[in-house]
Amino acid sequence: MSADRAVATSTDARRVVRLIHAAAPLPEDCGAAALGSKAWNLARMAALGLPVPPAFVLGTGWCAEPGALDEAAWRPALAELERLSGLRLGDTRHPLLLSVRSGAPVSMPGMMETLLDIGLTETTLPGLLRVSGHPRLAWDAFRRLIAGYGEVVAGIDARHFDADLDAVRGGCDACDERALDFAALRALAARHLDTYRREAGEAFPQDAHEQLRQAIAAVFASWHADKARTYRAMHGLAEDMGTAVTVQRMVFGNAGGLSGAGVGFTRDPSSGEPRPWVDFLFNAQGEDVVSGRRSAYGHDELAAVAPAVWQALLDATARLERAFGDMQDFEFTVQQGVLHLLQTRTGKRTPRAAARIALDLFDEGVIDAETARARTATLDARALAEHRIANADGVALVPLGHAASAASGVACGEIVFDEARARARRAAGAKLILVRQDAETRDLAALELAEGLLTRRGARTSHAAVVARQLGKVCLVGCEALRLDEAERTLEIGGHILREGELLTLDGNEGAIHAGAAAVVEIVPQDLLVRLDALHGRGVGVLQS
Repeated sequence: MSADRAVATSTDARRVVRLIHAAAPLPEDCGAAALGSKAWNLARMAALGLPVPPAFVLGTGWCAEPGALDEAAWRPALAELERLSGLRLGDTRHPLLLSVRSGAPVSMPGMMETLLDIGLTETTLPGLLRVSGHPRLAWDAFRRLIAGYGEVVAGIDARHFDADLDAVRGGCDACDERALDFAALRALAARHLDTYRREAGEAFPQDAHEQLRQAIAAVFASWHADKARTYRAMHGLAEDMGTAVTVQRMVFGNAGGLSGAGVGFTRDPSSGEPRPWVDFLFNAQGEDVVSGRRSAYGHDELAAVAPAVWQALLDATARLERAFGDMQDFEFTVQQGVLHLLQTRTGKRTPRAAARIALDLFDEGVIDAETARARTATLDARALAEHRIANADGVALVPLGHAASAASGVACGEIVFDEARARARRAAGAKLILVRQDAETRDLAALELAEGLLTRRGARTSHAAVVARQLGKVCLVGCEALRLDEAERTLEIGGHILREGELLTLDGNEGAIHAGAAAVVEIVPQDLLVRLDALHGRGVGVLQS
């Protein structure tokens, strides 16, 4: 049976295995419900001729009973992936490395697991060295795999691997691990192997095919993780919807030179302005940007250092927006100056951005009036209102510090550091600001209770920031001046020490952090309201305050 065809192993039409690559036909007989939105959109991008690494997808129907998925069902697809890439999983000279990613029919940013660099072992690592000619890449990929696999598959607490990293970089928390040379990364990989054996009670698996089998099982199992269940409950998503699993050829943003990883939106998801909104890190993998454990920065450096790559990205994402008919949230990797697109989906946005984007897309001829009206039917003056800090007697407040704004607005509340405190104080009627070291989706339950999120590390496009924006929370990330002492329940910023329970104000419009509760005013963007009223044929809205 051809690997391009569905594998008919049950009456569930979603139990399919499909190939995704430039020459494969778009699998129109099974859409996002079976392939998940991530894989379905990958297939659509490949059909458009965009640069998508080849992959195969295991449909959502396998999620309810992954034990029914026999390896024989996906072995032909793996063989075709090997043929397309000219590499083989487990080969000692030309090893194929894989990413294994989740993808439900409805986007659930960061709620399930991803594994990268699957297939790298002590015997295939010399092959990667030979093929790439890049010792740092090989050892960086190996240490990442051991830690990621240990956390997701073996259930080892990430703090154990973080301790290994701290030991190798001499306890310098501010030292960027991307600056570690291959010798340091080799030492880190050795530490990780010891940590894995100690914490898991067995050695890290050195069989590439076993790694793949376990990775697929772990990603399917992540559908049942607490944070995924919480997210589905919050958004009324069906438990039996399931996730698909996409197995894709690895591309390496950590290959040095003109290599890196990025996440972006085709338009500003806070304001809706028609300009790209991209976070990018040179010499990094995609998880560095979206995990929320590292800070990333805007695209200016990419545009300056690699203008041809930046232009290729602009051209590709403009095609995406027209083909998909909406603002897109996309992930990409650049490997030695070559662009690869890894994901696209309809981007989460604020109500104000939703109005601006729908109106602009209508004016640009991308969508028709009926579609624009449907997308803005619930938006009125109140929904479009912007909250801003009021200057007292014309005197601007002096902030304690600044951070990257992932979601606009103003939020005031008591400082809380964890979910338990958040639940207790919310039950007492308090408004809250959640302060965390990292912008991670594991804090979803606490974030739902808070007015805003402030983190020391993280990118504007990290999964937690995307979810915060979707929930209407003000979100500031990557505040390097922030120091947390969770044992003492204090934070320090700008030379000021604040205790849990004290008031803090986050200004998502200016990326500023203030002690106490600032006065807030509400402003409606009248020009946007006039355009919206004209679209719907109703009377011009009145400015609210």
